[in-house]
Amino acid sequence: MSHRYSILIVDDEATFTRLLKEELEELQAYQVDLAFDGAEGINSIQKKLYDVVLLDMKMPRVGGLEVLKFIQEHSRSCQVIILSKYADIKMAVEAIKQGACDVLPKPYKIEDIEHSIQRAIDWKKLSIDNKLLQSELSRKAGTPELIGDSRSLRDVIESAKRVAASDSIVLIYGLSGTGKELFANLIHRSSDRRDRPFVPVNCSSIPDSLLESELFGHEKGAFTDAYQAKPGLVEVAHGGTLFLDEVGDISPIIQPKLLRFLETGDFRRVGGTVELKADVRVISATNKNLQEEARAGRFREDLLYRLNVVTIRVPPLKDHREDIPKLVEYFLKKKSRAKDPKSLTPRALEFLINYDWPGNVRELEHIIEGATLLSNGQMIDVADLHLNDRQAEPVSDILAIYAVEKQHIEKVLKIFKGNRKKSAEALNISEKGLYLKIKEYGIVVG
Repeated sequence: MSHRYSILIVDDEATFTRLLKEELEELQAYQVDLAFDGAEGINSIQKKLYDVVLLDMKMPRVGGLEVLKFIQEHSRSCQVIILSKYADIKMAVEAIKQGACDVLPKPYKIEDIEHSIQRAIDWKKLSIDNKLLQSELSRKAGTPELIGDSRSLRDVIESAKRVAASDSIVLIYGLSGTGKELFANLIHRSSDRRDRPFVPVNCSSIPDSLLESELFGHEKGAFTDAYQAKPGLVEVAHGGTLFLDEVGDISPIIQPKLLRFLETGDFRRVGGTVELKADVRVISATNKNLQEEARAGRFREDLLYRLNVVTIRVPPLKDHREDIPKLVEYFLKKKSRAKDPKSLTPRALEFLINYDWPGNVRELEHIIEGATLLSNGQMIDVADLHLNDRQAEPVSDILAIYAVEKQHIEKVLKIFKGNRKKSAEALNISEKGLYLKIKEYGIVVG
């Protein structure tokens, strides 16, 4: 079942409020809480993250404008819809100026309220997307696709899709540059949370002093320059997926707070005293051996067990070299500014296949980008490939065996002019076995 949006109705007209709750929950898309005055509404907002608040303007004790001001200061990602009688329209206009996203008159039509809620949710998604985009502009963008047909890569992709159906915490192991974030994104896009935010956090790039605030947010005045409350990325990811990249670099100071959040979903903003709860799925990734880190005392063992519910291991590029030709073709098209992308000579492609790739797919992308910019003409040769002064070594793994077998099958088929029965007999395999080999290697039978 997909995640339901959290709605809070703050209105002192009890009959109206309960009826609206019933009508909204019948739509199956919302989980609705009620507050019957402004003070109760503020208490609810302090304890729970809401997507949308439906707010009456005139209430005893604490009015709607005060509630709206509190939301703007303490829960800015929450969208507010004003429910107002025509006599209150002047006050409603003032509420719009202070940050409300819509005004609806009483009496209402449920269709109008539903449309307004959907617009508010769309606006919230757009706001989150803009924040994430600004964050991502400072990160080095990788390939948005998983390219390759090798068995090892396909096995990992299938594993990622299988775990996507659950809400289990996933830990992705892999060397730098193997595409761990792509697998995390694949899990998110294949899950029921696909319509909610995917929020990546690079734990190695944020100083310890700022990481807690970045994750859990902070209250106004929590530290110097904290001029207003700020929601953390946990709140931004509410309902969606939080991706903790390079989780092995989180300091021992932050580790217990992360562990508590993973176990309960509860957290406090820096400088805050109120417990909040976020509904997020956590996927983490690391290039470190966390078991060794735990034995060395640099990583909490209980946090490791909590993160390591499901493990996915991403293979290094040298273990699926047969994907290099497709990756090269993809990067050539991606990096080319011309209509006709450049090509590699057979010798250059062979050189890339034989290379050790310590930087994995990311290094391959950078090599192709540099060769595309610096090479003369349409063909990229070995001299155009700058591989950090490393020499490509002969391949002695299974890829070489595949290449020899493919060449042998092609020669036999040529001798027997494409006759599969005679070729299979000469190769001492069945016709079905020959058919499968032809299909596996992409051999063209002429």
